[in-house]
Parts: sequence; C-alpha cells; structure tokens
Amino acid sequence: MTFWPGSLVAWKCHGGHAKFCQYDMRVLIADDQKSVGTSLAELVRLCQHEVVEVVGSGLEAIHAYNRHHPDVVLMDYNMPKFNGAVACRNIVAKHPAARVILVSGSPQEIADSGAVAVLLKPIHLDQLYAALYDAARPSAPET
Repeated sequence: MTFWPGSLVAWKCHGGHAKFCQYDMRVLIADDQKSVGTSLAELVRLCQHEVVEVVGSGLEAIHAYNRHHPDVVLMDYNMPKFNGAVACRNIVAKHPAARVILVSGSPQEIADSGAVAVLLKPIHLDQLYAALYDAARPSAPET
C-alpha cells in the first residue's frame, strides 16, 4: 500500500502492524503541503499515536519541537523558512536525543543533517511504520 494525501481516511490499524500500533508515541509533523501533513497526521492517529502538532515550515518545526519535545519528528525536506535538513540540524544541535525522519520527493543526503532516516515520497506504509518504530527505539550506547 502506498501513502497518497487523503487516502488514509478508511485505513485501519491491523495485521502485522498491531504491535507497532500499540506503542504510544508523540509525533511532530512538518510539511509545507497541508494535505500531506494532514494525511500523515491521520495515519499517525489511526495507529493510536499522538500528533502533537502539524506545522508548515522548518522554522515552525524548530519552535514546535522546543514546545513539545516529541518522540519522533516526520519532516519534509523541501520547506520554506529552513529546509528539513537545516531544521533537523538545529533541533539535534539543541536536543541531541531528537529523532527526526526526513521525508522527500527525491533522494537526499542526510549524513550531515542529524536525521535518523529519510523516506521517499510516495511513502509506502510499511516503510513509514518501520521508520517510526526504528526512530522511536533508544539508540544503542556507543562503545
């Protein structure tokens, strides 16, 4: 199944994702396309996770992170007022434990952004679930 804006209204959390959907996460969503942000929020809520806020720019994402301290951020790469990578770097610099997943319509280099993953649009739901699940897990201590 592929994620397209507006296609999630009738989707229900079931099947192989039941365990994932029982995990209660707080998620911040940042996307300048309102329909995409709204659809991502619907998906997150259908899986019993809390959407703390949906914002439309990198600058708004930075401020929203400071207000909410979410477990995971889903952030579009191409946004006004700081792209996703710049906003991610800013968040991670101030909050090193922050877990940000960049979402993009084209492959992006995330090595210098501080993001834990990048998802390409259109988003396949299994990829989104796996990325959220992986991002929410605590990092292994470095040896």
